[in-house]
Amino acid sequence: MIEMNELGRGALSKMAVRLGETAQYAFRLDELEVPVNPLLGRRIRLEFLGVIHCTHCGRKTKKSFAQGYCYPCFTKLAQCDSCIVSPEKCHHEQGTCREPSWGEQFCMTDHVVYLANSSGVKVGITRATQLPTRWLDQGASQALPIFRVATRQQSGFVEDLLRSQVADKTNWRALLKSDAVPVDLPAIRDQLLASCAEGIAELQQRFGLQAIQPVLDAEVVQIRYPVDAYPTKVASHDLEKTPVVEGILKGIKGQYLILDTGVINLRKYTAYQVAVLTE
Repeated sequence: MIEMNELGRGALSKMAVRLGETAQYAFRLDELEVPVNPLLGRRIRLEFLGVIHCTHCGRKTKKSFAQGYCYPCFTKLAQCDSCIVSPEKCHHEQGTCREPSWGEQFCMTDHVVYLANSSGVKVGITRATQLPTRWLDQGASQALPIFRVATRQQSGFVEDLLRSQVADKTNWRALLKSDAVPVDLPAIRDQLLASCAEGIAELQQRFGLQAIQPVLDAEVVQIRYPVDAYPTKVASHDLEKTPVVEGILKGIKGQYLILDTGVINLRKYTAYQVAVLTE
């Protein structure tokens, strides 16, 4: 292997990212942050050191569940429950939440239902405090808030209604092959509000008019990513199968590194002990 200099090592987390003229990224290795944008065009190497520690309790685990948890934490933490993926299945009010206080803090709080254009237009939800990070993590080129909702469960009901008209998933291969074709998100929002008006009115009647409010005055957020070149064919690296991943960094989008040797989703390897090196 080519001799390289180590930039840092530690438990990997999803990259820190912030909005700018171009999205700005940093590796997070325990408490260390290493800027990634300056590494564009350079050879980098990721080495999985063979150890995974649960991101919650620190226990050593052979396998990571739900992006960074050991199995006991995966089965007992509210943040690993199925209702996180399907918020409309929230059972907090039934008194069966795994961690009621966690649910109060993270689920019984303002959420945003949004449209994003990544590999095409999709609907999504997130806590109001997580914007624009959520859009950056998903690799959205355009994004627009369309509802402000009082709880996570209620945002799930709104999303469930809207996804009868628009997708709720991102095609990650398409995301990494090109920039998304720009679309008129306000026009799509207006079409959705019209076609789903009856369902929205029913939800407002159920939860209260103030609980589910359309956002009609937001501006579209435009996002550019640091990508020098997209691959013509998307091949994915796997640190479990190949613990050393190396290549010229061609771009960063969402939580993916685009190398000349393939792409890698760093979020997938949360809590893995990793060393990052460069020439």
